Amino acid sequence: MSFLTAFYRSTIGKKIIMGVTGLIGVAFVIVHMLGNLQVFVGPAKLNGYGALLHGPLDEFTWLIRIILIVAVVLHVLMAYQLTRISAAARPVGYERKEPQAATWASRTMKWGGVLLLVFIVFHILHFTTQTIDPAGWRGMTDSRGDRDVYGNIVASFRIWWVAAFYIVAMIALGFHLYHGAWSSVRTLGYAKSSPHPLHRPIALAIAVIVWLGFTLVPVGVIAGVIR
Repeated sequence: MSFLTAFYRSTIGKKIIMGVTGLIGVAFVIVHMLGNLQVFVGPAKLNGYGALLHGPLDEFTWLIRIILIVAVVLHVLMAYQLTRISAAARPVGYERKEPQAATWASRTMKWGGVLLLVFIVFHILHFTTQTIDPAGWRGMTDSRGDRDVYGNIVASFRIWWVAAFYIVAMIALGFHLYHGAWSSVRTLGYAKSSPHPLHRPIALAIAVIVWLGFTLVPVGVIAGVIR
């Protein structure tokens, strides 16, 4: 058995893979959030950013997509396998229902992760491939001939169920980041044991900033700030 095979099959190996892929996801959502916030500058800025990613930087964009797809698949697979291993090792639940260091975020990681997986698929089909086109914006371009990303965002988030789904998904993302960012660095050995295990200021800051950054966009459209 090779080292990589043994590493993959071990519980600690699965946890490390899950931690690394989780941190890749954290880095991506932060960069993606900063890109999305350009919508507040105006259509020319956001559409120009989109044209850059799908023009001169198209090969780099595809490389990032491949890395992210692999990271998401591995992250979900490790979560599933670790859950199965945990269930097999402890078929009878603990008498104490609430772990001492548990948070609502940690207790909802499973279902929050499922919601985020559904959201990721919907998001790609909505804004990237435009296979799902609730606003009828497929193929629309701006005055410079660039893909009208700005117009699609405004038209889509004026539809109540699209805006509601994104807002709810971002709440799930915030909780997922709060627990996931903290547990990832713990797994990789960068965060030491603490007498206050629920005191996670960096994870909380990341979760709040990312949640707020993404949520501001649909809320901005609803409020008429982005139009």
